[in-house]
Amino acid sequence: MNASATLLPAVVRPAVEDRHWLSSDHCAASVLDLLDGLGWTITETPETNIHMTSPEGGVYVGWLPEDPSAWAREIVWRVQVLPADGEVWVQEFGVHTPSEAVAGFLSALVTHSSR
Repeated sequence: MNASATLLPAVVRPAVEDRHWLSSDHCAASVLDLLDGLGWTITETPETNIHMTSPEGGVYVGWLPEDPSAWAREIVWRVQVLPADGEVWVQEFGVHTPSEAVAGFLSALVTHSSR
């Protein structure tokens, strides 16, 4: 059985210029903008690492471009969640993970936790 081309879903291909965010620019701007807008505490160290804490203190996000132990594990982002009624869990993202992807992860996390 052959399906007519008119019955098949259209393939949507974004323009190449729309894919720039798929590779890291090694910048934390997307995450900083998101968390600053949500009222998180943001602290920068002299080494240019940035530590962010949610208003209730249950979530920590670290951007660690100058942390030797993070680089040894090939990560630059660390998300640590301290649930009130569960075990602490951690998600880490590598040096090539775009900040937009980390912001999307955090946005989903924040959206889910506010329900």
